[in-house]
Amino acid sequence: MRRPASLLLPFLLASCSVLQPAPPTEETPVEATQRRAAAPRPAYNLTGYPPAVRDGYIDGCETARKSDYGRKDEKRFAADPRYKMGWNDGFSICSRK
Repeated sequence: MRRPASLLLPFLLASCSVLQPAPPTEETPVEATQRRAAAPRPAYNLTGYPPAVRDGYIDGCETARKSDYGRKDEKRFAADPRYKMGWNDGFSICSRK
């Protein structure tokens, strides 16, 4: 009885190990442009909103949907309050769907 338990112990311990996710890589503006050129721009009716809010909304919504197009522009998010507002709105609305 002791032998089977000692053989199972390494497998039980290995199954409890936790893999750490890869840290997010910061995207350069050139990489962002290339990624967006490869993916079609999503269509949203955001007529009347400033360009920064539109860009933020699209990025936030596509991030929530986990599409190839969506990714938060960290530098712009920190520096531009309109982009930040649009990103937060887009992410919260599209993550509910």
